[in-house]
Amino acid sequence: MNKLITTLIASTMVLAGAAALAADKEIAVIVKTVNSDFWQNVKKGSTAAAADMKGYTATFQGAASDTDLAGQVALVENAVNRKVAGIVLAPSDPDALIPAIKKAWEAKIPVILIDSAAADSGKDYYQSFLATDNQKAGELCAKALIDKIGTTGKIAIMSYTAGSGSEIGRVGGFKKYIETNSKLQIIGPFYSNSQMGTALNQTTDVLAANGDLKGLFGANEPTAIGMGRALVQSGKSGKVVAIGFDGNGDLQGFIKDGTLEAIAVQSAYQMGHLGVTTAIEVAEGKKVPKFRDTGVLMVTKKNIDTPEAKNVLY
Repeated sequence: MNKLITTLIASTMVLAGAAALAADKEIAVIVKTVNSDFWQNVKKGSTAAAADMKGYTATFQGAASDTDLAGQVALVENAVNRKVAGIVLAPSDPDALIPAIKKAWEAKIPVILIDSAAADSGKDYYQSFLATDNQKAGELCAKALIDKIGTTGKIAIMSYTAGSGSEIGRVGGFKKYIETNSKLQIIGPFYSNSQMGTALNQTTDVLAANGDLKGLFGANEPTAIGMGRALVQSGKSGKVVAIGFDGNGDLQGFIKDGTLEAIAVQSAYQMGHLGVTTAIEVAEGKKVPKFRDTGVLMVTKKNIDTPEAKNVLY
């Protein structure tokens, strides 16, 4: 009996040691939600990066939705508790995640932010921020819209999660460019909370209430898809100029059939790949830049089949 107990204890210690070793080489990738092609492309990049780094693995988790802040905080705290080697985080809110990021910092676990920034009060707790320059991307979308419809008339902004770091920069850049360079009247923003069905219904209502609407901006993947479907269903496809954001198959289809004039495409794969690579670099004591711009490309019917576009579309 004593021999059996000794064997069980030894086995438990081996398993615990193996678990600790696994966590010690784990990069926890925690995104806003797993329910979009954009975040799944981030996953592909993170998995590929970990495969290239000897001994490391990347796990991938997301909250139930963009607005489930408590759920995302819990995922970060759980990663800290299991003593992972690093955390790659796309925070759904610039303020709500800071206490959890601080816990990681206190535990000496590197945190790399992707896609969305944290508030300035958290800048000491993460080591690098990798993202599209969202303000610049918003400006590019506004310029593309003005180039097509001119500087007068009425447009609507179909946005996603109010207060998200990427949304603040993206929609803020769009609005500022419109207000500075045109006399266009802006309706909205309308917030879909990254729910395609909500965006479809909101866009349908906006189109019905504004027969003179000249343009639309859909500020992220599910919102832009819902916007595109509303244009098709209402018979306004090609009649109201629409600019979208991100580059999954649905949005590529809308570019090809003329429902959308252009899409601003981020390199989601690059965010995941570079995020994990950067986390490992920090974990191994290397210095990394505080900010890395992962770029954006405006994709239209003219360039959608070019190698440059194919490198970022997914």
